[in-house]
Amino acid sequence: MTTAARPALRSLDDALAALLAQAQPLVGAESVSTFDADGRVLAQDLVSLLQVPPQDNSSMDGYAVRRAEIADEGVVLPVSQRIAAGNAAQPLAPGTVARIFTGAVVPEGADAIVMQEDTQDAGDGRVRICRVPSAGQWIRRSGEDITRGSTVLARGDRLVPASLGLAASIGMDQLQVGRRPRVALFSTGDELVMPGEVAPEAMQPGAIYNSNRFFLRSLLLRLGCEVRDFGIVPDRRDATVQALRDAAGHSDLILTSGGVSVGEEDHIKPAVQQLGTLDLWQIAMKPGKPFAHGRIGEAHFIGLPGNPVSSFVTFLLLVRPFLLKLQGAARTTPEAMSLPAHFDWPRADRRREFLRVRRNGSGGLDLFSNQSSGVLTSTVWADGLVDVPAGHTFAHGELVPFLPLTELLA
Repeated sequence: MTTAARPALRSLDDALAALLAQAQPLVGAESVSTFDADGRVLAQDLVSLLQVPPQDNSSMDGYAVRRAEIADEGVVLPVSQRIAAGNAAQPLAPGTVARIFTGAVVPEGADAIVMQEDTQDAGDGRVRICRVPSAGQWIRRSGEDITRGSTVLARGDRLVPASLGLAASIGMDQLQVGRRPRVALFSTGDELVMPGEVAPEAMQPGAIYNSNRFFLRSLLLRLGCEVRDFGIVPDRRDATVQALRDAAGHSDLILTSGGVSVGEEDHIKPAVQQLGTLDLWQIAMKPGKPFAHGRIGEAHFIGLPGNPVSSFVTFLLLVRPFLLKLQGAARTTPEAMSLPAHFDWPRADRRREFLRVRRNGSGGLDLFSNQSSGVLTSTVWADGLVDVPAGHTFAHGELVPFLPLTELLA
């Protein structure tokens, strides 16, 4: 009797490239209020129709002056006008200064601002200039932030709070953004119990609370998805097929957790193959080897491993960029930064590893003591992942690639 050779594990880079090649941006953009566009992906360039700031304005409370009239410290000049932000300014009369406030338009003829701390009240509506100004001092020039006709945000940019302020600064109250992905989410496993349904003291032997469902739903919502939660599907082939069939008709992506290994109770693989196609299976990464991608009708299918850390890490490294690409994002993966490891890693693994670590006060990285794929506390303690290539070791003090969770969870 001969045993068929197991197919080689797919490298993470190859798997991600294959996954992103399948993730064509969803058809159909929508217009949303700029107030509500945080986290969405722009579907068109934003081109400014005006200068920002629109006119030269003062960056200080003080006095608008002609520098040629202030050759020395102590010059006393009359105040000819008062200019507040939002008010029109008259040309500056020769031999005078204008009282001006932060954000106010600089009057024609003025070429510098003297801040009020460098002046003294000389009485009778006059002011003493105590410091000779430099050219253009404290003047914000028209268009120094944004010029008319420039692209301030590009199609494919994922919007952050600062982006919304920038869009508002050029008068945009509505933005065209990519459509939200519709995601069907369910877990498999007869051992799973929902918190609140069974008290801890009443749990049966072998039962565990379904933690994956909570963090996966939250991660999907953070990425702007519309989530349809199918709950826990029993470990039966017919139930798995029915859940996949129900989800496929109304989803862009079906995301499952558990049941993607090769045990007798793992029904996801044959169920997907019965209804559609399975293109990607098992990744050379740790944690997270059991991973699947395929299609059921028009819906993408992604199956995550059941171990919570494996599910968490594979979501961040594979599902997150996939969903961003579906929304039309130009940038889907963060850049790693180099930081020194303040621990030794003497044992190489044949798979690429992602270690849960945390930055310390000395500028290095500390390692969580237990790197098991079932230890969810490591993901709460950590603030990033160290990316260890297959077959690689390192010693205390070596620079290692660090992926901050602030980027991966954004």
